[in-house]
Amino acid sequence: MRRHRNVKIVATLGPASSSKEMIRALFDAGADVFRLNMSHGSHDDHRARHDTIREIEAETGRPIAILADLQGPKLRVGPFAAGPHELAVGDHFRFDLSPDLGDATRVSLPHPEIFAALIEGSELLVNDGKIRLTVQKCGPDFADCVVTVAGAISDRKGVNVPDVVLPLAALSDKDRADLEFACELGVDWLALSFVQRAEDVEEAKTLAKGRAAILSKIEKPAAVRAFDEILQASDGIMVARGDLGVELPVHSVPPIQKRLVRLCRSAAKPVIVATQMLESMIDSPMPTRAEVSDVANAIYEGTDAVMLSAESAAGSFPVEAVRTMDNVARSVEADPNYRSIIEAARKASLSSVPDAIVTAAREIAETTDVAAICAFSQSGKTISLIARERPRVPILALSPILTVTRRMVLTWGTHCVTTPRMSRFKEAVIIGTRAAREYGFADETRQVVVMAGVPFNVPGTTNILRIAPCDDRLIFATDPE
Repeated sequence: MRRHRNVKIVATLGPASSSKEMIRALFDAGADVFRLNMSHGSHDDHRARHDTIREIEAETGRPIAILADLQGPKLRVGPFAAGPHELAVGDHFRFDLSPDLGDATRVSLPHPEIFAALIEGSELLVNDGKIRLTVQKCGPDFADCVVTVAGAISDRKGVNVPDVVLPLAALSDKDRADLEFACELGVDWLALSFVQRAEDVEEAKTLAKGRAAILSKIEKPAAVRAFDEILQASDGIMVARGDLGVELPVHSVPPIQKRLVRLCRSAAKPVIVATQMLESMIDSPMPTRAEVSDVANAIYEGTDAVMLSAESAAGSFPVEAVRTMDNVARSVEADPNYRSIIEAARKASLSSVPDAIVTAAREIAETTDVAAICAFSQSGKTISLIARERPRVPILALSPILTVTRRMVLTWGTHCVTTPRMSRFKEAVIIGTRAAREYGFADETRQVVVMAGVPFNVPGTTNILRIAPCDDRLIFATDPE
């Protein structure tokens, strides 16, 4: 069994990582969650990868989480008649709805929603912000702009509009079809792109009908401004720093990342830090020192997970990239400063019985020699509350519901186990202590904290905490019934 690590690793699958041998190698190297990027590949490709993951899950006996990442609306200019055109600072350039091929003075932008939202002074970014233009005059079907950052504009380049909320749904027709496909497939998490407001999340949840948890990607300034409402509506968050760094000043992204991670932890909802974490490992077996520091910084901040994108999907060294992330995480978590930083960011939240019990469990783990916290959950909420405390011992996340144990794999500190259904607390104690022994967290000489709710099999009833010996004979001797 792999030595316990708190922070989780999300690995994106793609052309470089589609075979069963490679996916198993990524899992063995430390991947906890596999991401299916719906922007690339066919439904048949994703179905094959999904089925392979589930085969590996069955062979290893460990729940594995699968995250389907929806593409979101793609805003792009139309084609040009004569190839790329160089735009110089001060040039005037028009975007419009005309289907005519573009030239040095104009191009089609077939998105009336953009023109409806633009105002004089708005900024348009083309090709990931490499070209920047300011709107001087606009109407329902055009925008006359002046170039402020020069560059070559060419066919189908992406367009970003950072300073307005676009009247555009987060889910395109393709996204709706992909969402239904992913839910029928049985993925655990859906990542929602182009989120601007909480209503975008609610729409996705309505379509998912509880079949998958919704993770909102924060990649637009509007989402940062509306983050509190988006967080409340979401099951989890991804800090998608790539688009954030295009639409916002790049120096503003690190403090935004820190703030969002803290807010997610306070809300007891998992958060992934993503994009360009080990970008150089697409082509190199070794990361840069700056990339290692970036990954480490996210872990010191308390993120639940760090993510690989092209590094594992299309790179030349996918296994090495996962192994590097695993090594960085273990090194950070072994640093005494890590605990002091994590614990300094802890906020007391005692508004319910489950809050009080998870706080007590963490305090017991800090003041006594217990080996683990064994928590039973019907919905996963109790597990999230325990993870918010960032305890010093592993969290055994135990549930009779496979979908719950799979979703909880994304949560910091968890080792997820699917259990039989039970009707008595004594059963829970025995199952929890045996799991602690089976997975190497304790031997018969140790004790664990066991948490559960009575009546059993009812979400939201966590109300019992017991310090239990891991020796079955002692359990039966002290609690014969």
